[in-house]
Amino acid sequence: MAADEQKSGRRLLTGRVVSDKMDKTVIVQVERRVLHPRYRKYVNRRKNYKAHDEGNALGVGDVVTIEESRPLSRTKRWVVVDPASA
Repeated sequence: MAADEQKSGRRLLTGRVVSDKMDKTVIVQVERRVLHPRYRKYVNRRKNYKAHDEGNALGVGDVVTIEESRPLSRTKRWVVVDPASA
């Protein structure tokens, strides 16, 4: 098993930061493509997740990887693990 592989069983998602107006929190929009069951055409589905950003280092447009975590607030259940901007 490689050193960078995940052992905790927590989900990882990759998305783009769409808001950084809160303190230590960013909103990450994750987009996925799904096949429509009737029309057999691929459509884009988007969902926003609130993620913890300890250093307030991220800005709008950054591509990040977020990991599932324990509840940090009423709506925040994700933590930024890879703030690699693209």
